[in-house]
Amino acid sequence: MTARSLLFTGPGDVMVRESAVPDPGAGEVQVRTAVSAISAGTELLIYRGQVPQSMAADETIDALDGDFEYPSKYGYAAVGRVTAVGEDVDTDWLDQRVFAFNPHESHFLTKPEHLHRVPDPVSDAAAALLANAETAVNFLLDGGPAIGERVTVFGQGIVGLLTTALLAQFPLETLLTVDDYTQRRELSLSLGADYALAPDEDIHNYFESIEPDGVDLAYELSGNPSALNDAIHSTGTAGRVIVGSWYGTKPTELDLGGEFHRSRIRLQSSQVSTIDPEDRGRWTKERRLSEAWRLLGQLDTSSLITHRIPVECAADAYRLLDDSPADTLGVLLTY
Repeated sequence: MTARSLLFTGPGDVMVRESAVPDPGAGEVQVRTAVSAISAGTELLIYRGQVPQSMAADETIDALDGDFEYPSKYGYAAVGRVTAVGEDVDTDWLDQRVFAFNPHESHFLTKPEHLHRVPDPVSDAAAALLANAETAVNFLLDGGPAIGERVTVFGQGIVGLLTTALLAQFPLETLLTVDDYTQRRELSLSLGADYALAPDEDIHNYFESIEPDGVDLAYELSGNPSALNDAIHSTGTAGRVIVGSWYGTKPTELDLGGEFHRSRIRLQSSQVSTIDPEDRGRWTKERRLSEAWRLLGQLDTSSLITHRIPVECAADAYRLLDDSPADTLGVLLTY
């Protein structure tokens, strides 16, 4: 049997490298991947060459211990089964269905403590969204939505839609979503949004006629730097703007010369690698992951997955995400 690994080899280029299937050493397990989810936001930045190559990929994930210099492996949403265990590993792990924060590859070795058992009611496809769901949980922890608040979510990719689904469980006054693409706006309404607008005349007319005082909380999750200005401008006095997007090397030009100067708006970055210091006394990564599993267990995620593509055709997957965002949402690589 041959193992296959996805490599980013340069801007606009990916390749699949074959190698021998590795045998587990002492304290390790071998996992055979069934599906892995492409994280469109971060991975398209890598694919386009829009990340600082000397920056660490993610120091909190052992499988991503390098930087973004080409060629590089990346990915952090693999679902599969344990197919072999090394010495000193409980044989109870054999044939367990697991999630791992691991790059796109058909077989990999890891330690049991880096694996997360997939609950029985959660399908492989839904489990592949665990990292996205955990990110959505983190956004709500950082934003702290409260009863009766008006909330806007800019960007309805996978993470934006999962964030919308979580926010819809709160007794908000209004939940508004903003996205370029009709399909994503319609999905956000099905997940509980009250209004779904396009980021042009729709949003400007809405805030002029319906919410002239702005919202209490805005999330910028679109990956588009210009949307951050819209998020700031839509937020009322003393409101909060949570920036979950990573723009990579794309320049961000902010208009802070108008109402922002007197607005006391709080602008905060949010990223899932860490938990806000204010929450660390009560929240751990394990607790946050358990909330993500709960979300995936109660939500029908089938509409979030639009394409399943064999890993051998990975180049097609990235071209599709890059060229056809209006028709593409969640993309799974299959093995």
